[in-house]
Amino acid sequence: MTTSYTGNGDIDPAVREELARLRNSIDNIDAAVVHMLAERFKATQQVGHLKARHQLPPADPDREARQIARLRALAESAKLDPAFAEKFLNFIIAEVIRHHESIAEDTVNGTAPAPH
Repeated sequence: MTTSYTGNGDIDPAVREELARLRNSIDNIDAAVVHMLAERFKATQQVGHLKARHQLPPADPDREARQIARLRALAESAKLDPAFAEKFLNFIIAEVIRHHESIAEDTVNGTAPAPH
């Protein structure tokens, strides 16, 4: 293995250029992930309003289990750690349920804004 770092802050310009290219790609992916999550939460907010109007529970454990199994399978086929994918989805689900509970409470209190 060769080193392109001299220890005094100098990095080979070709290595610096490759790092910049890779980091630019990572930044683009991060932006896409944020936009995708925003779209997902717009949809789940609509689900929350629908559930609240029809007095359905904020959580749906059967759907959550199906989604976790589905996401784990997708992760495996994408060569992503399924345990990481499950943790990520559980984090999102917990936030969605929190939103749904808040929407339900606002609906009961008559303070819920109209769904978008």
